Amino acid sequence: MLRRIRIKNLAVVDELEWELGRGFNALTGETGAGKSILVDAFLLLLGERADRGLVRTGAEGCVVEGELGGAEAFQAWLEEKGVEADPEGTLVVKRQIGVTGAGRQFLNGSAVTLSVLKELGDRLVDLHGPHDHQTLLSPATQRAALDRHAGLEKEVEEVRSAWKMKMEAESLLEEFRQRMAGSDGSTLDLIHHQVKELESAQLRPGEDEELERDHAAAGHGRRIVELAAEVNAQVESGEENALGILGKVQKALLEWERLDGAAGELREKNEQAVDLLRELAREAERRAEQVGMDAERMAEMESRLNLVLGLRKKYGGSVEAALHRLQEFKRRQAELENAEGKEKELRGDLEKAESRHRQASLRLGKERGKAAPKFAREVTEQLHGLGFKQSRLEVVLQKLETPGIEGGETVELMFAPNPGEPPRPLRSIASSGELARVMLGIKTVLAERDEVPILIFDEVDANVGGETALAVAARLRGLGKSHQVLCLTHLPAVAAVADAHFCVTKTVEKGRTFARLERVEGEEREKELSRMLGGDGKAARAMARELLEKGKPAQKTKG
Repeated sequence: MLRRIRIKNLAVVDELEWELGRGFNALTGETGAGKSILVDAFLLLLGERADRGLVRTGAEGCVVEGELGGAEAFQAWLEEKGVEADPEGTLVVKRQIGVTGAGRQFLNGSAVTLSVLKELGDRLVDLHGPHDHQTLLSPATQRAALDRHAGLEKEVEEVRSAWKMKMEAESLLEEFRQRMAGSDGSTLDLIHHQVKELESAQLRPGEDEELERDHAAAGHGRRIVELAAEVNAQVESGEENALGILGKVQKALLEWERLDGAAGELREKNEQAVDLLRELAREAERRAEQVGMDAERMAEMESRLNLVLGLRKKYGGSVEAALHRLQEFKRRQAELENAEGKEKELRGDLEKAESRHRQASLRLGKERGKAAPKFAREVTEQLHGLGFKQSRLEVVLQKLETPGIEGGETVELMFAPNPGEPPRPLRSIASSGELARVMLGIKTVLAERDEVPILIFDEVDANVGGETALAVAARLRGLGKSHQVLCLTHLPAVAAVADAHFCVTKTVEKGRTFARLERVEGEEREKELSRMLGGDGKAARAMARELLEKGKPAQKTKG
C-alpha cells in the first residue's frame, strides 16, 4: 500500500505530506481546490512524462516522493533492476523535475530510468477516470480482464511461450537460409556450375602470363625462326661455330693439364661452357618450334588464352585468385549439400513450434469462449446496481486469421446502455462518467483476482446521484477490502463510507496561491459533507450525520 506521499513545489502546492490509510480513501474539495494536482503527483510517481509547467512559479524544480509498504512482493523485480530491497518491505519512489535539464527518478535511493518507474507503476497502480492513464478502452486491457476473471494465467503463458518458440524457430530458419544463400545469393546449382567451370579449365598458376607472352611472340614467328637458325649455325652447325672452337680449346687444355695438373679447373670450365652452348641451341630450337606454329595450333592457343583470361576476369583478376575461389566454392558446395538435411531439420522444428502454438491458442480460445458469457453476466449485474438499470455488457470474441502472441482471437467489450439499442464497442459510446462506472463494475468483479494493489478512481461518480451514488459507494468500499482505493469524489454518499477522508482547500496568502490537504474526522468531516450537500445549515448537518452513521462498518455480533 501507499503509506505516504510528499510533494514540494508542484503547481499550487508548495509543500505537502499526505499519509494515506488502508482500504478506501476519499479525497474531496471544491472545484479548483487542487485535487487534480494530487492526481498529477500520482501520475509522476507512475512514470508519466513530466510537464515542466507543473513546477511552482519561482522554484527551480519540484519533488514528488512516495513511500510504499509490502514491497517484498516485488523483491525479485527490484533486484533485477539493480535496486536494493529494504528488509522491512519499504519502497521509496522519488521523482525530481527541474525547470531546465532532465529530471531524475530513484527507487530506494538508486537512480533508475523512467521506463523502470513506468513498469513499477503498471505493477502497483490502476488509475481510472477522465485521464490519459485509463486503459479500459485498450483491447489488451479488455482481453486481460477476461483472462483474469477466468483464471487463465497458465493458458495465456503457454500461448506466449509457444509463440516465442515459434518466433525463434522462424528466425533460426531464416538466418540459416540467408547464410546458405551467401551475400551474393548463390544457390547450390550455381555453386555446382562454378566448380565445374573452374575444374574443367584445369588452370595452372602463371598460365595466363605464359599464354600472353607466347601469343605476343607468335606474331613474329617467321623472324624468330630465322634468328633461331642463325643462333644454331653460330653455335654448332656453321662452318665456323662456337662448339668447334671450344673443341679446339678443349684439346689444348687437355695437353696443358698433362703438363700442369692445375689446368684441370680450366678444362672443366670449358666443358661447362660446351654443355651450356648445347643447351642454348636446344632451347632455341624448341622455342622456335613453339613460335613458328601453324594456323591450327595458333587457333588452339588463342582459344586457350581467351578461356583463361575470361576466367581470370570473372573470378578475381588472376589465375591464382581464380584457383583460390575454386577452393572456396568447393567448401561452399559441401556446406550446401549438407544444408538440405539441416534445413529439413529446422523446418521440422518450426512446424512443431507452430503446431504447439496453434494447439495452445485453441485451448485458450476455448476457455475464453466458455468464460465470456459468465464475465459479461457478472459485469452487467454490477452495472445494473451502478445506475445502468437496463444496460448490458457483451464480450465478443473475434477469431484472428493467424494466432498471435495473445492467442487466436481479439476480445471486444460491447456495451448497450439503453434498451432497444444494439451493443456497440465500449470505446465508441461511453462517456467519461460511464466509462469510469463500467471500470468500477469490472474491478468489482475482478477484485478477488486483481493483483494490482492500488486502485485510483478520479470522479468515478460523475453525473450520478441517488441510489446510484449509494451503489458506487458500496462497491468502492467493497474494493477497499482487498485493495487500497483512492477516489476523488464530489458525492457525499461516496465520501461518507470511506475508511479515511481527506479534504483539499485552496488559500491565497500574500498574493500566492496555496493548496492544503488534511484528513477530516469527527465534526470536520461532518462539516465537509455538509458543504458537499449544498450548505452548512441544520438540514445539511443532519443529513451528513445520517450518511456517516450509515457509512459505519457493520459491527460483528458476539455469540
